[in-house]
Amino acid sequence: MRAIYERELKSYFYSMTGYVFIAFLTMFMGIYFMVYNMINGYPYFSYTLNSTLMILMIAVPILTMRSMADERRSRTDQMLLTSPVSLWGIIMGKYLSMITIFAVPMAIACLCPLIIKANGTAYLAEDYASILAFFLLGCVYIAIGLFISSLTESQLIAAAGTFGILLLLILWPGLLSFMPTTALGSLAGLLILWSLVCFVMYRLTSHVPLALGLEALGVMGLAGTYLVKQSLLEHALTDILGKIVLTDVFNNIAGTHILDIGGLVYYVSAAAILLFLTVQSTQKRRWS
Repeated sequence: MRAIYERELKSYFYSMTGYVFIAFLTMFMGIYFMVYNMINGYPYFSYTLNSTLMILMIAVPILTMRSMADERRSRTDQMLLTSPVSLWGIIMGKYLSMITIFAVPMAIACLCPLIIKANGTAYLAEDYASILAFFLLGCVYIAIGLFISSLTESQLIAAAGTFGILLLLILWPGLLSFMPTTALGSLAGLLILWSLVCFVMYRLTSHVPLALGLEALGVMGLAGTYLVKQSLLEHALTDILGKIVLTDVFNNIAGTHILDIGGLVYYVSAAAILLFLTVQSTQKRRWS
């Protein structure tokens, strides 16, 4: 894994992608910091981080688009897939190299609360909790980009797909208000959602009986719940889909200034699941 990590880290700086990502994110973070904290005198650095979320949505696809797609395009992925290094080692090496690059602007961000303190009132504990939440949210975004990149050999498609998903996740809280809340509407939505999950399982494993079995169990379970007690399905769709609003944890920490340990664990778990899916997607190509 160390060899993969070092190779990937060097490649990001040889291709200028690492420098562009660091400069892009640091520049906009610095602009927001000057406007909110230095000029207008806001004591919390979380105002700056909240505005930088939109910039992160643009920057992450630039960083992740080549992570796996470029290997597939140049056919060097076959060398990796047949190497003695485990797939987890390959994926983690690539992932940690991108996290290292992302950590550079975040390290610079850690200086900002100290600058605020030098010029007046500051809330260091609250600000560093917000920085930690922002960093872990960025790690989840990078894991999303890595997974999307593993599905295609086109860097443009990987970048566009990652940007589209991150934009959808940011708009997700507003979109939830248009989701059905009745028992019948929730049943229909959950059936569609479960079918998508089973389709993803099939694409990752190519195991038809497993996918069909899961589909049958899900349909019977949801239909049985609807027939026995419809009230359990009321608001069920919005409640379940509301769990994937990634920005809620960061917004809660930045807004209430209370460290949400459960939310941080959620971020780590989400990143781990996405890395697992990336490994499964790559594993399928190894044996194809």
